[in-house]
Amino acid sequence: MLPWKRAFGPLAALLLAVTVATTAPAVAAPTAPPTATPTAVTAAAASSGWNNYSCKPSTAHPRPVVLVHGTFANSVDNWLGLAPYLVNRGYCVFSLDYGQLPGVPFFNGLGPIDKSAEQLSAYVDRVLAATGTSKVDIVGHSQGGMMPRYYLKFLGGAPKVNALVGLAPDNHGTNLLGLTNLLPHFPGAEDLLTEKTPGLADQIAGSAFLTKLNAGGDTVPGVKYTVIATRYDQVVTPYRSQFLSGPDVRNVTLQDLCAVNISEHLAIGLLDRIAFHEVANALDPGRATPTTCASVVG
Repeated sequence: MLPWKRAFGPLAALLLAVTVATTAPAVAAPTAPPTATPTAVTAAAASSGWNNYSCKPSTAHPRPVVLVHGTFANSVDNWLGLAPYLVNRGYCVFSLDYGQLPGVPFFNGLGPIDKSAEQLSAYVDRVLAATGTSKVDIVGHSQGGMMPRYYLKFLGGAPKVNALVGLAPDNHGTNLLGLTNLLPHFPGAEDLLTEKTPGLADQIAGSAFLTKLNAGGDTVPGVKYTVIATRYDQVVTPYRSQFLSGPDVRNVTLQDLCAVNISEHLAIGLLDRIAFHEVANALDPGRATPTTCASVVG
Protein backbone atom coordinates (compact mmCIF):
# COMPACT_ATOMS: atom_id res chain seq x y z
CA MET A 1 0.00 0.00 0.00
CA LEU A 2 1.28 3.46 -0.87
CA PRO A 3 2.56 5.53 2.09
CA TRP A 4 -0.03 8.28 1.58
CA LYS A 5 -2.81 5.72 1.72
CA ARG A 6 -1.41 4.26 4.92
CA ALA A 7 -1.35 7.72 6.49
CA PHE A 8 -4.88 8.70 5.42
CA GLY A 9 -6.69 6.46 7.90
CA PRO A 10 -5.15 7.86 11.10
CA LEU A 11 -5.38 11.41 9.80
CA ALA A 12 -9.06 10.96 9.08
CA ALA A 13 -9.55 9.43 12.52
CA LEU A 14 -7.82 12.36 14.18
CA LEU A 15 -9.86 14.88 12.22
CA LEU A 16 -13.07 13.14 13.25
CA ALA A 17 -11.88 13.00 16.85
CA VAL A 18 -11.22 16.73 16.83
CA THR A 19 -14.68 17.37 15.35
CA VAL A 20 -16.35 15.29 18.06
CA ALA A 21 -14.17 16.75 20.80
CA THR A 22 -15.00 20.32 19.87
CA THR A 23 -18.76 19.79 19.48
CA ALA A 24 -19.72 17.19 22.07
CA PRO A 25 -20.58 18.09 25.67
CA ALA A 26 -18.50 16.73 28.51
CA VAL A 27 -19.05 13.06 29.22
CA ALA A 28 -21.03 11.89 32.21
CA ALA A 29 -20.36 8.30 33.13
CA PRO A 30 -23.56 6.30 32.66
CA THR A 31 -25.07 4.87 35.81
CA ALA A 32 -26.52 1.90 33.94
CA PRO A 33 -26.01 0.39 30.48
CA PRO A 34 -28.45 1.94 28.03
CA THR A 35 -30.95 -0.28 26.25
CA ALA A 36 -30.66 -0.08 22.47
CA THR A 37 -33.74 1.07 20.62
CA PRO A 38 -34.78 -1.42 17.92
CA THR A 39 -34.56 -0.17 14.34
CA ALA A 40 -35.55 -1.57 10.97
CA VAL A 41 -31.96 -2.63 10.43
CA THR A 42 -31.65 -4.49 13.72
CA ALA A 43 -35.08 -6.03 13.18
CA ALA A 44 -33.96 -7.32 9.80
CA ALA A 45 -30.80 -8.67 11.41
CA ALA A 46 -32.88 -10.49 14.02
CA SER A 47 -35.04 -12.10 11.36
CA SER A 48 -31.90 -13.57 9.81
CA GLY A 49 -30.67 -14.95 13.13
CA TRP A 50 -28.41 -12.03 14.12
CA ASN A 51 -29.54 -10.44 17.40
CA ASN A 52 -32.37 -12.94 17.49
CA TYR A 53 -32.97 -13.59 21.18
CA SER A 54 -34.96 -16.72 20.45
CA CYS A 55 -31.88 -18.35 18.90
CA LYS A 56 -30.68 -21.40 20.82
CA PRO A 57 -27.09 -22.57 20.31
CA SER A 58 -26.67 -25.96 18.67
CA THR A 59 -24.63 -28.95 19.79
CA ALA A 60 -22.12 -28.11 17.08
CA HIS A 61 -21.86 -24.46 18.20
CA PRO A 62 -22.88 -24.48 21.86
CA ARG A 63 -21.92 -20.92 22.74
CA PRO A 64 -23.44 -17.66 21.47
CA VAL A 65 -21.05 -15.19 19.85
CA VAL A 66 -21.03 -11.58 21.06
CA LEU A 67 -19.63 -9.08 18.55
CA VAL A 68 -18.03 -5.91 19.97
CA HIS A 69 -17.62 -3.02 17.53
CA GLY A 70 -14.71 -0.60 17.28
CA THR A 71 -14.34 3.13 17.90
CA PHE A 72 -16.69 5.36 15.85
CA ALA A 73 -18.67 2.24 14.85
CA ASN A 74 -21.90 0.67 16.09
CA SER A 75 -23.58 -2.69 16.57
CA VAL A 76 -24.75 -2.90 12.96
CA ASP A 77 -22.32 -1.25 10.55
CA ASN A 78 -19.23 -2.97 11.96
CA TRP A 79 -20.73 -6.42 11.44
CA LEU A 80 -22.53 -6.40 8.10
CA GLY A 81 -19.91 -8.84 6.84
CA LEU A 82 -18.95 -11.05 9.78
CA ALA A 83 -22.36 -11.46 11.46
CA PRO A 84 -24.05 -13.09 8.43
CA TYR A 85 -20.90 -15.13 7.84
CA LEU A 86 -21.22 -16.66 11.30
CA VAL A 87 -25.01 -16.98 11.22
CA ASN A 88 -24.75 -18.92 7.97
CA ARG A 89 -22.41 -21.32 9.76
CA GLY A 90 -24.92 -22.05 12.49
CA TYR A 91 -23.92 -19.64 15.25
CA CYS A 92 -26.23 -17.57 17.43
CA VAL A 93 -24.79 -14.09 16.95
CA PHE A 94 -25.39 -10.94 18.99
CA SER A 95 -23.95 -7.43 18.91
CA LEU A 96 -24.18 -4.46 21.25
CA ASP A 97 -23.73 -0.70 21.19
CA TYR A 98 -21.42 0.78 23.82
CA GLY A 99 -19.45 3.89 24.66
CA GLN A 100 -22.10 6.40 23.56
CA LEU A 101 -21.55 10.11 24.18
CA PRO A 102 -24.48 12.39 25.02
CA GLY A 103 -25.56 14.27 21.92
CA VAL A 104 -23.39 12.24 19.54
CA PRO A 105 -25.47 9.84 17.42
CA PHE A 106 -24.20 6.90 15.39
CA PHE A 107 -20.55 7.17 16.49
CA ASN A 108 -20.01 4.91 19.51
CA GLY A 109 -17.00 3.65 21.43
CA LEU A 110 -16.00 7.17 22.54
CA GLY A 111 -16.92 7.00 26.23
CA PRO A 112 -14.58 5.88 29.04
CA ILE A 113 -13.52 2.33 28.27
CA ASP A 114 -13.99 1.04 31.81
CA LYS A 115 -17.63 2.17 31.62
CA SER A 116 -17.95 0.55 28.19
CA ALA A 117 -16.75 -2.71 29.76
CA GLU A 118 -19.60 -2.41 32.28
CA GLN A 119 -22.03 -2.18 29.36
CA LEU A 120 -20.47 -5.32 27.87
CA SER A 121 -20.84 -7.11 31.20
CA ALA A 122 -24.56 -6.36 31.34
CA TYR A 123 -24.99 -7.38 27.71
CA VAL A 124 -23.24 -10.72 28.16
CA ASP A 125 -25.55 -11.47 31.09
CA ARG A 126 -28.52 -10.66 28.88
CA VAL A 127 -27.30 -13.02 26.14
CA LEU A 128 -26.58 -15.81 28.60
CA ALA A 129 -30.05 -15.49 30.09
CA ALA A 130 -31.73 -15.49 26.68
CA THR A 131 -29.79 -18.46 25.33
CA GLY A 132 -29.63 -20.54 28.51
CA THR A 133 -25.89 -20.98 28.19
CA SER A 134 -23.12 -20.55 30.73
CA LYS A 135 -20.47 -19.01 28.48
CA VAL A 136 -20.14 -16.86 25.37
CA ASP A 137 -17.40 -16.33 22.83
CA ILE A 138 -16.47 -12.70 22.13
CA VAL A 139 -15.21 -11.34 18.81
CA GLY A 140 -14.16 -7.70 18.73
CA HIS A 141 -12.71 -5.27 16.21
CA SER A 142 -10.16 -2.62 17.17
CA GLN A 143 -11.20 -1.17 20.58
CA GLY A 144 -13.78 -3.96 20.64
CA GLY A 145 -11.01 -6.54 20.72
CA MET A 146 -9.22 -4.82 23.59
CA MET A 147 -12.05 -3.49 25.79
CA PRO A 148 -13.39 -6.98 26.69
CA ARG A 149 -10.07 -7.71 28.41
CA TYR A 150 -11.07 -5.17 31.08
CA TYR A 151 -14.32 -7.04 31.55
CA LEU A 152 -12.43 -10.32 31.86
CA LYS A 153 -9.80 -8.98 34.24
CA PHE A 154 -11.68 -6.58 36.51
CA LEU A 155 -15.43 -7.19 36.20
CA GLY A 156 -15.67 -10.92 36.76
CA GLY A 157 -16.14 -11.81 33.11
CA ALA A 158 -13.62 -14.65 32.81
CA PRO A 159 -15.95 -17.45 34.05
CA LYS A 160 -18.53 -16.36 31.47
CA VAL A 161 -16.24 -16.29 28.43
CA ASN A 162 -14.66 -19.21 26.61
CA ALA A 163 -12.70 -17.30 23.96
CA LEU A 164 -11.82 -13.73 23.00
CA VAL A 165 -10.96 -13.13 19.35
CA GLY A 166 -9.55 -9.71 18.48
CA LEU A 167 -9.44 -8.33 14.94
CA ALA A 168 -6.79 -5.59 14.90
CA PRO A 169 -7.21 -4.95 18.66
CA ASP A 170 -5.26 -2.11 20.26
CA ASN A 171 -4.19 -4.24 23.19
CA HIS A 172 -1.22 -2.07 24.04
CA GLY A 173 -2.51 1.16 22.57
CA THR A 174 -1.51 2.97 19.43
CA ASN A 175 0.77 5.79 18.37
CA LEU A 176 -1.13 6.32 15.07
CA LEU A 177 2.08 6.06 13.05
CA GLY A 178 3.72 8.40 15.54
CA LEU A 179 1.05 11.12 15.33
CA THR A 180 0.18 10.81 19.02
CA ASN A 181 3.74 11.96 19.75
CA LEU A 182 2.66 15.37 18.47
CA LEU A 183 0.06 15.89 21.20
CA PRO A 184 2.49 17.42 23.73
CA HIS A 185 3.36 20.10 21.15
CA PHE A 186 -0.25 21.34 21.11
CA PRO A 187 -1.05 22.67 24.58
CA GLY A 188 -4.41 21.47 25.82
CA ALA A 189 -4.96 18.95 23.01
CA GLU A 190 -4.49 15.89 25.18
CA ASP A 191 -6.67 17.34 27.94
CA LEU A 192 -9.36 18.08 25.34
CA LEU A 193 -9.31 14.51 24.11
CA THR A 194 -9.51 13.18 27.66
CA GLU A 195 -12.42 15.45 28.58
CA LYS A 196 -14.50 15.23 25.40
CA THR A 197 -13.63 11.79 23.98
CA PRO A 198 -12.15 9.74 26.82
CA GLY A 199 -12.48 6.53 24.82
CA LEU A 200 -9.90 7.88 22.39
CA ALA A 201 -7.55 9.11 25.10
CA ASP A 202 -7.71 5.70 26.80
CA GLN A 203 -6.37 4.08 23.62
CA ILE A 204 -3.20 6.13 23.33
CA ALA A 205 -0.14 4.01 24.10
CA GLY A 206 0.95 4.61 27.69
CA SER A 207 -2.44 5.87 28.91
CA ALA A 208 -3.43 5.28 32.52
CA PHE A 209 -6.18 2.94 31.35
CA LEU A 210 -3.83 0.73 29.32
CA THR A 211 -1.21 0.76 32.05
CA LYS A 212 -3.79 -0.64 34.46
CA LEU A 213 -5.16 -3.12 31.91
CA ASN A 214 -1.79 -4.65 31.09
CA ALA A 215 -0.23 -4.58 34.54
CA GLY A 216 0.48 -8.09 35.82
CA GLY A 217 0.04 -9.76 32.43
CA ASP A 218 -2.08 -9.63 29.31
CA THR A 219 -4.35 -12.59 29.98
CA VAL A 220 -6.46 -14.23 32.66
CA PRO A 221 -6.71 -17.98 33.27
CA GLY A 222 -9.46 -19.97 31.63
CA VAL A 223 -9.95 -17.82 28.52
CA LYS A 224 -8.57 -18.64 25.07
CA TYR A 225 -7.19 -15.64 23.18
CA THR A 226 -6.71 -15.11 19.45
CA VAL A 227 -5.34 -11.92 17.89
CA ILE A 228 -5.65 -11.47 14.12
CA ALA A 229 -3.55 -8.59 12.79
CA THR A 230 -2.49 -7.15 9.45
CA ARG A 231 0.89 -5.67 8.59
CA TYR A 232 -0.93 -2.88 6.76
CA ASP A 233 -2.76 -1.60 9.84
CA GLN A 234 -2.52 2.19 9.76
CA VAL A 235 -4.52 2.87 12.93
CA VAL A 236 -3.18 0.49 15.59
CA THR A 237 0.54 0.95 15.16
CA PRO A 238 3.00 -0.63 15.37
CA TYR A 239 0.84 -3.60 14.39
CA ARG A 240 2.78 -6.04 16.60
CA SER A 241 1.62 -4.07 19.63
CA GLN A 242 -1.70 -5.82 19.08
CA PHE A 243 -0.26 -9.20 20.05
CA LEU A 244 -0.74 -10.70 23.50
CA SER A 245 1.59 -12.70 25.69
CA GLY A 246 0.51 -15.50 27.97
CA PRO A 247 -0.93 -19.00 28.01
CA ASP A 248 -3.74 -19.93 25.60
CA VAL A 249 -2.77 -17.15 23.18
CA ARG A 250 -2.55 -17.42 19.41
CA ASN A 251 -1.24 -14.39 17.53
CA VAL A 252 -1.88 -14.41 13.78
CA THR A 253 -0.65 -12.10 11.02
CA LEU A 254 -2.90 -12.28 7.95
CA GLN A 255 0.00 -12.01 5.52
CA ASP A 256 1.52 -15.18 7.01
CA LEU A 257 -1.66 -16.97 5.89
CA CYS A 258 -2.03 -15.21 2.54
CA ALA A 259 0.95 -13.15 1.40
CA VAL A 260 -1.08 -11.08 -1.07
CA ASN A 261 -3.68 -10.00 1.50
CA ILE A 262 -3.71 -6.17 1.59
CA SER A 263 -6.40 -5.57 4.22
CA GLU A 264 -5.82 -2.61 6.50
CA HIS A 265 -7.41 -1.72 9.83
CA LEU A 266 -11.00 -1.33 8.65
CA ALA A 267 -11.09 -4.08 6.04
CA ILE A 268 -9.91 -6.79 8.45
CA GLY A 269 -13.08 -6.30 10.50
CA LEU A 270 -15.56 -5.30 7.83
CA LEU A 271 -15.07 -7.55 4.81
CA ASP A 272 -11.95 -9.73 4.84
CA ARG A 273 -13.18 -13.31 4.47
CA ILE A 274 -9.67 -14.64 5.08
CA ALA A 275 -9.80 -13.00 8.51
CA PHE A 276 -13.37 -14.27 8.93
CA HIS A 277 -12.19 -17.83 8.24
CA GLU A 278 -9.57 -17.47 10.94
CA VAL A 279 -12.26 -16.18 13.33
CA ALA A 280 -14.31 -19.31 12.62
CA ASN A 281 -11.26 -21.45 13.32
CA ALA A 282 -10.74 -19.70 16.66
CA LEU A 283 -14.38 -20.22 17.62
CA ASP A 284 -14.32 -23.92 16.71
CA PRO A 285 -10.72 -25.16 16.80
CA GLY A 286 -11.86 -28.78 16.73
CA ARG A 287 -13.19 -28.26 13.20
CA ALA A 288 -10.55 -25.79 12.04
CA THR A 289 -9.29 -25.96 8.47
CA PRO A 290 -6.17 -24.22 7.09
CA THR A 291 -6.65 -20.55 6.32
CA THR A 292 -5.19 -19.65 2.91
CA CYS A 293 -5.79 -17.17 0.12
CA ALA A 294 -8.50 -19.57 -1.11
CA SER A 295 -10.46 -18.90 2.08
CA VAL A 296 -11.78 -15.75 0.45
CA VAL A 297 -14.33 -17.93 -1.35
CA GLY A 298 -14.96 -20.28 1.55
